[in-house]
Amino acid sequence: MIRTRFAPSPTGHLHIGGARTALFNWLFARHHGGRFILRIEDTDRERSREEYTHGILEGLAWLGITWDEDLYYQSARMDVYKEYAYKLLAESKAYRCYCTAELLEEKRKSALKEGRKPSYDRTCRDETAERPGEPFVIRFKTPVAGSVAYDDLIRGTITFQCEELDDLIILRTDDTPTYNFTVVIDDGLMGITHIIRGDDHINNTPRQVLIYQALGFELPRFGHVPLIHGKDRARLSKRHGATALLEYRDDGFLPEALMNYLSRLGWAYGDEEIFSREELVEKFDLPNVGKSAAIFDMEKLLWLNGHYMKSLPVEDIAGRFGPFLEARGYAVTEKTKLVPIVLNLRERAKTLKEMA
Repeated sequence: MIRTRFAPSPTGHLHIGGARTALFNWLFARHHGGRFILRIEDTDRERSREEYTHGILEGLAWLGITWDEDLYYQSARMDVYKEYAYKLLAESKAYRCYCTAELLEEKRKSALKEGRKPSYDRTCRDETAERPGEPFVIRFKTPVAGSVAYDDLIRGTITFQCEELDDLIILRTDDTPTYNFTVVIDDGLMGITHIIRGDDHINNTPRQVLIYQALGFELPRFGHVPLIHGKDRARLSKRHGATALLEYRDDGFLPEALMNYLSRLGWAYGDEEIFSREELVEKFDLPNVGKSAAIFDMEKLLWLNGHYMKSLPVEDIAGRFGPFLEARGYAVTEKTKLVPIVLNLRERAKTLKEMA
């Protein structure tokens, strides 16, 4: 059975790019009769916030994305990551590194001065004796020669040379695990078969493939979708407008419209523009996801939202319209009294907020 996942970090608000990643994973799982898993990657103790977790869950629920199992929290699985790090250590697939932060900084500066790309020089790789009382990290033993290749579901075969990869840290001195290690452990143990994510993760993939192989886990299929850009072809940011998912809810956009719009950011089905939730589940698949960056067009989103404002049942729109009127200080006692107002205004208004 196909199993996909969305694994956000609660270090900020769920943005449009993350929401689209969640949607693609959800649609792919639903299309193939599989399961969609939600995992909160909250190992960053300093930056993770409970309010961000609540915002992620609230945003996904508003958009209509449901998950099939109990929520997974990485912070509750720290012992699991430590166990597997020491397993690799016992199998000589990882090693203790005693290099201090000061020494590593000296090595970095020296490499830059000599015109070399800064990377760890494997000083401790072949050291077998332990140093009692000295702090250490655990590093993964990356092969020093050869290559790593995988077949990307969107971009085709991608190959990396091992000499380009350093011996990444998998467990820090305080026993907290690093991103590339935890995702492999979790995806492997949770039986994730397909990993659909932004193409900013392409460079993480060879490292993760090597860890999969070292642990003996079955390798999932990877699909890297292009990032979302603004009309100026720059990566989407706040200067292009709202980026947080719940901002669109608060600005009066409809979840049906936003789901429809996000699905079309990088995916196409002929020339069709309007898709219901059921039609998206029926038609979405990865072969129709393009390789070029998707362009976020607010005017098109407004047009699409206006379409749903006019096409959804007027009673439905009236029920959603009430809170926006109340936010402006109007008392709404009966939603049915809003129906004539909605009928009069929804032909012109593009959002619920504009209609209020």
